[in-house]
Amino acid sequence: MAYEIEGRLLEVCTCNVLCPCWVGEDPDFKTCDTTIAWGIETGAIEGVDVSGLTLAVSAHIPGNILTPLSWKAVVFVDERATAEQEAVLLRLFTGQLGGAVADLAGLIGEVVAVERAPILFSVQGGKGQLTIGTLVDADMAPFVGATGNPTTLAETVFSTVPGSPVYASKASKYTRDGSGHGIPSVDLQGHNALQGHFRFAA
Repeated sequence: MAYEIEGRLLEVCTCNVLCPCWVGEDPDFKTCDTTIAWGIETGAIEGVDVSGLTLAVSAHIPGNILTPLSWKAVVFVDERATAEQEAVLLRLFTGQLGGAVADLAGLIGEVVAVERAPILFSVQGGKGQLTIGTLVDADMAPFVGATGNPTTLAETVFSTVPGSPVYASKASKYTRDGSGHGIPSVDLQGHNALQGHFRFAA
């Protein structure tokens, strides 16, 4: 097995709640600017333990999210990763190791930078926090249904955690400085966010 990792997803974007991209519709404002982070709780890639590390992608999506090779993205690798861990994380998340992750990677047309950064990834009591250096800062909380359980999205045409449901959430804050990477900056409150668990294996 090339890889098997499990963990949590935190995702924010500029679409309204709920994000139409997940059901294959065009973004609310014609384009979508998103930051997605996978916090790996346990697992290995090509025999290298990557437990406890986070990888994030901050992207500009110029139209429908399903258009192949359309995203313009910055990839952030957890600064705590060793050179060996960084190498296998990048092989996985650039699609070189196949599986569902390769399908996601096929949407990215241009990687403008790969940078190491301090990444704060936290989920406590259902509330998520994501900070990437001084460039991205977001706080989010899931919606709760009548039963008291989080509102869940499943069987969507697009997913950043293929095979797993996600919790529909709202970001009380989402800021991004894209000026150094040629992608739009963001400063929003009350827009779309998602949380979830993932297991990727191939």
